[in-house]
Amino acid sequence: MFSKVLTFHLVGIDAVLVDVEVDIREMGLPSFTVVGLAEGAVKESKERVKSALKNLNFNFFSKPITLNLAPADIKKDGSHFDLPIAIGLIAAAGFITKDLTDTVFVGELSLDGDLRGVNGVLPMTLSAVSSGIKNIIVPYENGQEAAIVDGINVYGFKNLSEVVGFLVGDLEGERFKIEKSQKEDDRLLYDVDFMDVKGQFLARRAAEIAASGMHNMLMIGSPGSGKTMIAKRIPTILPPMSLEESIETTKIHSVAGILKNKGRLVRERYFSSIHHTTSDIALIGGTRDARPGAISIAHNGVLFLDEFLEFKRTVLEVLRQPMEDGVITVSRANRTVTYPAKFMLVAACNPCPCGFYGDPVKQCVCSEIQVKRYRSRLSGPLMDRIDIHVHVASLNFDELSSIPNGESSETIRKRVEQVHLIQRERFKKDKIYFNSQMAEKHIKKYCQLNQDSISLLEKVNKKYHFSARSYSKILKVARTIADMDGAEGIETKHIMEAVKFRITDQWTNEL
Repeated sequence: MFSKVLTFHLVGIDAVLVDVEVDIREMGLPSFTVVGLAEGAVKESKERVKSALKNLNFNFFSKPITLNLAPADIKKDGSHFDLPIAIGLIAAAGFITKDLTDTVFVGELSLDGDLRGVNGVLPMTLSAVSSGIKNIIVPYENGQEAAIVDGINVYGFKNLSEVVGFLVGDLEGERFKIEKSQKEDDRLLYDVDFMDVKGQFLARRAAEIAASGMHNMLMIGSPGSGKTMIAKRIPTILPPMSLEESIETTKIHSVAGILKNKGRLVRERYFSSIHHTTSDIALIGGTRDARPGAISIAHNGVLFLDEFLEFKRTVLEVLRQPMEDGVITVSRANRTVTYPAKFMLVAACNPCPCGFYGDPVKQCVCSEIQVKRYRSRLSGPLMDRIDIHVHVASLNFDELSSIPNGESSETIRKRVEQVHLIQRERFKKDKIYFNSQMAEKHIKKYCQLNQDSISLLEKVNKKYHFSARSYSKILKVARTIADMDGAEGIETKHIMEAVKFRITDQWTNEL
């Protein structure tokens, strides 16, 4: 007999519908043939499914079985094929007669038939809805994740016996139906606050500008000056994501297997802190099945690289393309996948190997050659892609011993939220969200300058020789500062402040 069951194959954060076709013939030698470009995990599924079915007293493996995964031109991988393969076999053997054309099956099987959770259920469920499918059957632990999506019936089961009982009508379906979680809480709760930061007015101002326009930022300063402290508080001044951003971010986290609260969308912007010993594959994504890396997991959030110049130069250079394009293409032997990667880069570094070059109190012990070699790890093209550069000075004793009296994160976040709303209204027809994402056509439209501002930029450029990209970055940051002031157009004072956060472009050449 023949049967066909529906499931999905993940391609990045999207899902492609796959037909699991099973044919069990009455005559012939025992065999179990899998065709349709099945990769390693799917081939392993055959053994898990056989054990699970035998332990549930289904024994039809004495006959020739052919399993086809269509379309045959796409490589399929993932343990979530276990459940649809098992159901296809049971249906082909004649135990299930129910029409399965409007139901998708997703789940991994243990050897005794228990269902285990899998990654990527949210994008699969979204694709099911867009394909007009009415029902999806998933492991119980993935039920709340699938139920995030409206327009489809979600059923969660703990083992294969329950699934079969439901399909043959022995078990009531409502018992296994998963309803959407009602606990949506958009309150942002953090253990840290910008109020904790002492002094550092310039760095605090730079952080607010960066958060307001989602600009990349580099902080340069001596050890203990507060760079890391400021960076870790940037998420506390970022408003929640829009619905579109939340869905895309949650899909990435689902595929990566890091979704914490499976019953709700990710609303807070993710903060990813990367150690300087990380590899380029961990950063951009990879492994055999081309999983998303740290930069994609930080999509719509903050990617923090502490000890920026301690990273291998090859690791830093892989940031250039995603910082420019907002996507990263991961190519491996068996597939090529493109992931979103629109992150806000926040980097912190010391000015030299000992950390005290230019410090007003402690003397630097590095030679000129050591400092030059250290700074050469940061290439000009990468520095060019960072919108805001700010020196973070060491605190004196009076500042250290003072009681923090700066603004709270909540106060700053309210201002940032207003600036975000201004940008969303401006770019509602442009398919971008923030000033940092503007292309040249947007800059020409939204960053027009008066004659005084043009004269100022011309004067500054004669001294610092900005590149075309640096010039664009200045205009983007100036546009954000103008939005923070509630100004319709960019004024000279906005250009002056934006330039102030670019003159450290010359940092690598100042010796």
